[in-house]
Amino acid sequence: MDIGLHRVVSPPGVLPQAAWRLDPHPEINSAETRVRVERLNLDAASFRQLRAAHGDGIRDEVLRIVAERGKMQNPVTGSGGMLIGVVDEAGPDATHGLRPGDRIATLVSLTLTPLVITDGLRRWDGRSEQVPCAGHAILHGRTIAAALPDDLDPALALAVLDVCGAPALTARLVRQRPGCTVAVIGGSGKSGSLSLVAARNAGAGRTLGVCPDASQAALLREAVLADEVIVADARDPVALAAVVRADVTVVCVDVPGCEHGAILATAPGGTVVFFSMATDFAVAALGAEGLAADVTLLIGNGFVPGHAESALGLVRTTPGLRELLSARVGAD
Repeated sequence: MDIGLHRVVSPPGVLPQAAWRLDPHPEINSAETRVRVERLNLDAASFRQLRAAHGDGIRDEVLRIVAERGKMQNPVTGSGGMLIGVVDEAGPDATHGLRPGDRIATLVSLTLTPLVITDGLRRWDGRSEQVPCAGHAILHGRTIAAALPDDLDPALALAVLDVCGAPALTARLVRQRPGCTVAVIGGSGKSGSLSLVAARNAGAGRTLGVCPDASQAALLREAVLADEVIVADARDPVALAAVVRADVTVVCVDVPGCEHGAILATAPGGTVVFFSMATDFAVAALGAEGLAADVTLLIGNGFVPGHAESALGLVRTTPGLRELLSARVGAD
């Protein structure tokens, strides 16, 4: 099975995600697929960092990263995002089941996807995570992708597919502990709101949506996606633990410093899932040890079998969720 090793330029011997630079040349081997890129979706933590560090120069910085590295991988956060595009060519041994002309979203990170941008990002104002662009990307043999649905706006579908691993894993954990209390930190965001609905549908006894301020809390209450909406700063561990107690805590925020709060807010024997790329996993592990916290720490790796269709199904069947996400995509 092709895993893209021949695309690694440096350092030798690592997989594409860990590589410093990839070779994004457009010629494909028999197991690869080339995609004509229409839009990138930068992950939330990466976009926030780039916007804060570079302001109106964010476009130039993204172009610099892609040109230098042959992929989109933020050197500060280490994260990337995903893309949508149209299949140009699929090798005869490709196992994706994709055909030329298929409009797809990749379900793997841009940090391992060879990428070339050819339009200078001239249509992007730098104020949105979603980046209209032209260029090409290469999918290796184990890259997963999903056909874009006909019944959802492409921008909405891209936003949902970018975070579809979060609700899928949340649902799996809840099914293992029916009746549990689930807290989602960042509950009004894209992955957070999806995870709240997934937890409820999977049999959670109670769902708590944690928001950073009153305006975000109002949006979540209006959508009626959580049993209780709590305003708290997840970066203040003691304050968060004073108002949240959960069996499963799902971290979906795009700011650093929420590790210890999530751990303190989780009951002994519970589970904390970190879906944020702003997470410092060493801080989380050592913090749990230092707090003598008997909790399981999980890294949300973004893949659970069936995650794409499951997340799209949540949007189709939950009007409040669809309205909330549509408003967020429009605001972006």
